[in-house]
Amino acid sequence: MTSAPFDDRDGFIWLDGEMLPWREAKLHVLSHGLHYGGSVFEGERVYDGNVFKLREHSQRLIDSAKMLDMKIVTSLEEIENASREVLEANKITNGYLRPVAWRGCEEMAVSAENASIHIAFTCWEWPKYFFPKGGEDSGITLKTVKWRRPDPLTAPVHAKAAGNYAIGTMAKHEAMNAGYDDAFMLDHKGRVAESSGSNIFFIKDAIMKTPYTECFLNGITRQTVLKMAKDMGIEAIEATIMPDEIGDYEEVFVTGTAAEITAVGKIDDNNYEIGPLTKKMQDAYADLTRQKTASKNVA
Repeated sequence: MTSAPFDDRDGFIWLDGEMLPWREAKLHVLSHGLHYGGSVFEGERVYDGNVFKLREHSQRLIDSAKMLDMKIVTSLEEIENASREVLEANKITNGYLRPVAWRGCEEMAVSAENASIHIAFTCWEWPKYFFPKGGEDSGITLKTVKWRRPDPLTAPVHAKAAGNYAIGTMAKHEAMNAGYDDAFMLDHKGRVAESSGSNIFFIKDAIMKTPYTECFLNGITRQTVLKMAKDMGIEAIEATIMPDEIGDYEEVFVTGTAAEITAVGKIDDNNYEIGPLTKKMQDAYADLTRQKTASKNVA
């Protein structure tokens, strides 16, 4: 994976219907999405040339835009075709795909009813999201931070909206500055929520628990893990989890398209093993994402 800055790379970006050389894909500094957060995006993994859950991700892009009162005129099928085209243009068979839509520069005010909606697709090689400070076999470390996931009446928490990630950025910076890999976040009521950008699962006595997604994104990988567990005969439930409970669990892992299934070795002063159920779910997920039938564009 190249370490070049993202604005100075070889390759191609699909922008508003055109496949442009990477360095020529630009937007104006007065785009509404840059100033007021009018932007939604997706993150999608590519395995052996197939986008895992392409249909679900493409539909969520459209749904997220609707939650922000943005109408993407590009159809679901056109989004999927553009996704494949940009992968082919950049010769990416295993990597990461990033669609993004945003409001343009016709208006510069809080209201943006007359702003055009733009859409772009790009991709790059990205083998791993987390590199644990303690090494590959240690699991990542999480620190409880001051930032909270907000009340769902105060933010579009169920949209994959760029503005929602400001909290995650601040949370992760706080955790990393304290020597941890990522943040452990509570919600506005003090309940366990997730990490800075990944959902979280706790395991005890061979039962998996994950917090309700009242005030954060119900990740596609989270949904996949819950279905996998059901198919494998593993009890996996959604539950209210309080921070004073987390020391009672044996295993913990986080999930996300970028993170996949990543074991957690420590939250604050609580240590966890990378146990058999975590490994079983990791192996099952790896098998699933490599199956071409699992990556077909079906809902």
